[in-house]
Amino acid sequence: MCLNLSAATAERRTPTMRLKGAQAAFICLLTLSAVQGQDGWSVTYTSTQICALKGSTVDIRCTYTYPSRVNGNVTVVEKAVWFTKMKGDEHVDVRTEAEFAGRVQYHCDDKDCTLRITDLRESDSAEYKFRFVTNQPGGKYAGSPGVTLSVTVLQAEVIKTWPTLYPTWKKVTCQSSCHLPDPHSYVWYQNEVNIDRKESSFEKYFGYTDSISCAVKGYEKLPSPSVCVDDQTCNRVSYTSRSICALKGSSVDISCIYSHTHPAVSKFWFSPERSHQQQHRSHPEDLRKDSHYAGRVEVIETERGRSTLRIRDLTERDSAEYHFKFKTQSFEWKSSLPGTTLTVTALQVKVSRIISVHQTQTEAELKCESSCSPAGRLSYVWFKNGQKNTTQQTSAYTDYFNPGDNISCAFSGYEDYRSPSVYPSKLPSVSVSPSGEIVEGSSVTLTCRTDADPAANNTLYKGNQTLPLTPEGIYHFTSISSEDRGMYDCKTEDQLSVSLFIDVQYAPKLSSVSVSPSGELVEGSSVTLTCSSDANPAANYTWYKENDNSAKASGQNFIITDFRPEHSGSYYCEAQNTRGRRSSTSHPLTVVTGLWTFPVMLSVSVTALVIILFFLLLWIRRALKHQSEAAERPDNGAQAFLH
Repeated sequence: MCLNLSAATAERRTPTMRLKGAQAAFICLLTLSAVQGQDGWSVTYTSTQICALKGSTVDIRCTYTYPSRVNGNVTVVEKAVWFTKMKGDEHVDVRTEAEFAGRVQYHCDDKDCTLRITDLRESDSAEYKFRFVTNQPGGKYAGSPGVTLSVTVLQAEVIKTWPTLYPTWKKVTCQSSCHLPDPHSYVWYQNEVNIDRKESSFEKYFGYTDSISCAVKGYEKLPSPSVCVDDQTCNRVSYTSRSICALKGSSVDISCIYSHTHPAVSKFWFSPERSHQQQHRSHPEDLRKDSHYAGRVEVIETERGRSTLRIRDLTERDSAEYHFKFKTQSFEWKSSLPGTTLTVTALQVKVSRIISVHQTQTEAELKCESSCSPAGRLSYVWFKNGQKNTTQQTSAYTDYFNPGDNISCAFSGYEDYRSPSVYPSKLPSVSVSPSGEIVEGSSVTLTCRTDADPAANNTLYKGNQTLPLTPEGIYHFTSISSEDRGMYDCKTEDQLSVSLFIDVQYAPKLSSVSVSPSGELVEGSSVTLTCSSDANPAANYTWYKENDNSAKASGQNFIITDFRPEHSGSYYCEAQNTRGRRSSTSHPLTVVTGLWTFPVMLSVSVTALVIILFFLLLWIRRALKHQSEAAERPDNGAQAFLH
């Protein structure tokens, strides 16, 4: 698909001429859906290639299909993952990879799954594929080829168009390594102050000390590095990284490259958040003088034009945005652009599920979680009773745990900054009875308890709602409903938790029919009827016409491409799944026959009126003519009297 990004007439002024002309920029994106499938198994990607800015967020979406039944057995999806790599025969879930920690989410509904990646890095550029596994023998499917993601960084390019005659007249262009979707306009910064230019390229006079930077409109926090418009030194600051993730208790280096045209009288790092507090409290702007950072901050300059802020013994309160500032006798660097955002995170081990509980052991799956991950190709390290586990390198760890076992995790290379230890054998367990399929209206028992000595107090949650437990840790649904479907968390007093998803199946509800187009249906036109129903599992649809017992169509949409008088009547749909069926109310369809639509009838009426007026005018003209002739003719009686 090609997009016209700028068709506006631009005015270009050069020192010797003024030209006006239409400038148009086009970007071609490959957004055709990619479908791979066979025998009812398929994966369809919304886009096959995606270009995104470093630091932004991207959604990679697909839909998938599978046979509802195989040899009479209902198909159930047991696992669905996005992956970029394989470890042996295993498809590595991106959620378990260390470099994606805290940055990936799945948003999946029935046969639709979206992978969201935040704070994109150039190392995220890869081919992403979707795979799902069902309960059927051999019922596994992966969509290949997948979606190619390219992560790019904007670059501002300066060209001397008149280097000899007009050396300060320059052309600047905002470029990227791949085509970004819909960049309708740009934002430009001269000396990091916003100027009123929206095109991707323009020409103007610049000062010898000026710097230039660009960003895509809507992504102002992700600008290009500043460059000098002249080959000489200019006033500028460019940060090595726009965002950094660091572990609590560790050290971090935040760096920038800077230059100034006159000797600096002062240089320092500051945080806008702390500077804002300075208005109300006694916080100095220079972090080296801020008591919060006392003994933990130093500024390092190992080479000219490069400054590094080093913060040791990080705390979560250090999470903030950091800027570098310099002042000369006649100039103070003031930037409207973001600096470097630091996020300080602490690892935490959580129990994703209890697999089985035995007399002396608990089999559990643990997850190592954090709000972000340090840069680089990382893996996880697990520790059991202080001993390093060399076989587990993802965020998930499944094992048998004995009473007294303690577990912690860390990022590879950051083993000194482990998570707090947990004791899986003392973790809560949550179970549901009956253990098979749960049908609306049935009686269900949910158990939330911890096998510990002394006994632990547990709390059962559904979202933010607390559910009352009996002393034995039981919550009872006398007649479970579809509203009770969802995730339940069993938590201990020290906030260790185990989750369980309860899937309530129910027959179709609230079946309804919508029609497109919604106005009059002209003979020969196309009409689409759509059936909607709330059901679990998803419903199959059949279409009927009143007073006709034979089915007219199947599927959620019923399309009549050439609507005729014989199609007139009332239509309804029937939604059906394994738990029951429900019919919608009837929807009448009536065809407007012939071509006597309102515009045609109006034109015919106007024509007839014109004809009538024409003949009326002829009659009036003829009548007036007869009256005139009668008036001019002499009276016979008068003539006889004169003689």
